[in-house]
Amino acid sequence: MIKFRNVPLVALLVAGLTACGAQAAAKPGEPETLELRYQGNVGAVTFPELAEDLGYLAPVKLKWIGNTISGPQDIQAAATGQTDFGGAFNGAIIKLAAAKAPVKAVVGYYGSDEDSYIGYFVADGSPIKGPRDLIGKRIGVNTLGAHLEAVLKEYLKRGGLTPEEIKQVELTVVPPVNTEQALRQGQIDVAALSGILRDKALKRGGIHPLFKDVDLFGPFTAGSYVLTDRFVKQNPNTAKKFVDAVARAVEWTQTHSREEYVAKAKEIIAKRGRSEDATAIEFWKSSGVANKGGVIDAKEFQTWIDWLEREGEIKPGQIKAQDLFTNAYNPFGGTS
Repeated sequence: MIKFRNVPLVALLVAGLTACGAQAAAKPGEPETLELRYQGNVGAVTFPELAEDLGYLAPVKLKWIGNTISGPQDIQAAATGQTDFGGAFNGAIIKLAAAKAPVKAVVGYYGSDEDSYIGYFVADGSPIKGPRDLIGKRIGVNTLGAHLEAVLKEYLKRGGLTPEEIKQVELTVVPPVNTEQALRQGQIDVAALSGILRDKALKRGGIHPLFKDVDLFGPFTAGSYVLTDRFVKQNPNTAKKFVDAVARAVEWTQTHSREEYVAKAKEIIAKRGRSEDATAIEFWKSSGVANKGGVIDAKEFQTWIDWLEREGEIKPGQIKAQDLFTNAYNPFGGTS
């Protein structure tokens, strides 16, 4: 797995790589490559997978090369040519772009609302009641340098902690499927949980949220799929087909019932034959994507540009939101 902390390496790697896939001489308007390599998520269905099953991606097909639990790792895999697309928290995309990786966000795919949010949970009876109580405590997150770390640090900052005090809050990387158990066994003091894993944990009881990301930011799209500039240049029709298909899949979840999605997701998981437990899908509520079809709003990047500048992780003015994304291929979203 590529570590996100080593993002400057990406710029060096990208220069020597070319986009891969099943290349073929395409007729005008037809996809240049008919195969897209990607990473999946255990026991979950990604929007590209849903798009393929609904027939939106045809004649292009997906090639699964493994699973990931880390958005930063997923977009680095795309940037270095190991996959053809990847998805991550928008703040992670900003940091990758700051490292000179030629990637661009093309469609939003996850976010937070009252049904789908990231909560930071403590055990019932925990002495942790507020930001200052987290000094010296361990917080379980899926990866460093992404959504969960950014939201936590914003919570601590708004709670009045100094930069020195914030450094005393320990971030511990725990695979999402093990985070609830780590909290209940006392291996961590706070567990960052989202989606299906959060709802399963809540159903079992004994934990409650210390705070939620929507408490700080309101409903928002948090992450996007990216394509590299090289891939788009070499495969413009495939890029358009991919974004169109994913956007339509996002819109499908926004206009169909929870029950319809759950049934479809179970069907997809069963057909792909990866020996997965599909029971968690029952807890799905929404993707949290704020705009129709995953159309990207500049503020969904500007929020995190401002935060990274305050944190000193990027220089003021180094990154402009409009340079990070495009809605040109999204059938629901103009030409930005």
